[in-house]
Amino acid sequence: MKKIGFLSFGHWSEAKFSQTRSASDVLHQSIDLAVATEELGADGAYYRVHHFANQLGSPFPLLAAVGARTSRIEIGTGVIDMRYENPLYMAEDSGAADLISSGRLQLGVSRGSPEQVLDGWRYFGYAPTEGQDMADVARANTEVYLKVIEGARFADPNPRPMFPNATPGPLAIQPQSPGLRDRIWWGAASDATAVWAAEKGMNLMSSTLKVDESGKPFHIQQAEQIEKFRAAWKAAGHEREPRVSVSRSIVPLVTDQDRAYFGHDRDGDDTVGEIDNFRAIFGRSYAAEPDVLIKELAEDSAIAAADTLLLTVPNQLGVDYNAHLIESILKYVAPGLGWR
Repeated sequence: MKKIGFLSFGHWSEAKFSQTRSASDVLHQSIDLAVATEELGADGAYYRVHHFANQLGSPFPLLAAVGARTSRIEIGTGVIDMRYENPLYMAEDSGAADLISSGRLQLGVSRGSPEQVLDGWRYFGYAPTEGQDMADVARANTEVYLKVIEGARFADPNPRPMFPNATPGPLAIQPQSPGLRDRIWWGAASDATAVWAAEKGMNLMSSTLKVDESGKPFHIQQAEQIEKFRAAWKAAGHEREPRVSVSRSIVPLVTDQDRAYFGHDRDGDDTVGEIDNFRAIFGRSYAAEPDVLIKELAEDSAIAAADTLLLTVPNQLGVDYNAHLIESILKYVAPGLGWR
């Protein structure tokens, strides 16, 4: 059975038909959609993280709130930009949010995507050192974060602490949440970073775009990336099985409202463009009647190779409509593909 969740970018605007006109709207509706998703029997609620934008930007208060309102679904990010993160503070926040959710966090982290401002990470206090770029910084921050949530004890204790220390010797960040280390995912845009993620023991999160490394269709390049990730994982000798997620925009056209919103997207194709000075390929969107979707999705080799599918949702259309989309996929599409 394939796990199915949603991925929300958390946009808000005052556009005419927007149901999310403020940050408050987005945050409350993000929680409500997670609750509805759990009630429908889907498996996950994931949120994109962007800074300096009218989108979700501070994940841990939201993840903790979703964890307190739900009991079963996975709760995650896709992805946290590690160019902006203090890995020790992030370890405290993620440990607390994971404990609130009883160990259901699935955190996607990465180097991140182009942002709204030039060198936005500088405003957060970060910059590359000589010989580094910010991709190096993101990976270094990630490695520190992984060690800290594994329980590394590195901080020299005060000989006269305010409270007695629980253990002798160096101290670790608290709280620790057992098992969180195995639930960290790396958002890989290239084959090389997918291999790096495998070597570091992180799960693979592959989005709707990647570096165009061969000119082949997007889903084939993504499937090849997954294959290289799994080979590297095996070579690294990790004991557990890795997980792999892919993201897709999928809309079953089952109502007049569906057709009015998305009927014009039926002939979607991959697109190629420049992003951060590299050639990127963007995967197509799927919008069709359920029987057509089943045939089209059956030919998507990357979806077939992944254990988790994240559905990118148009969050500005509101909770009810997005819950309808998720329900339509679970009811009309997933059974025909053997996902349910």
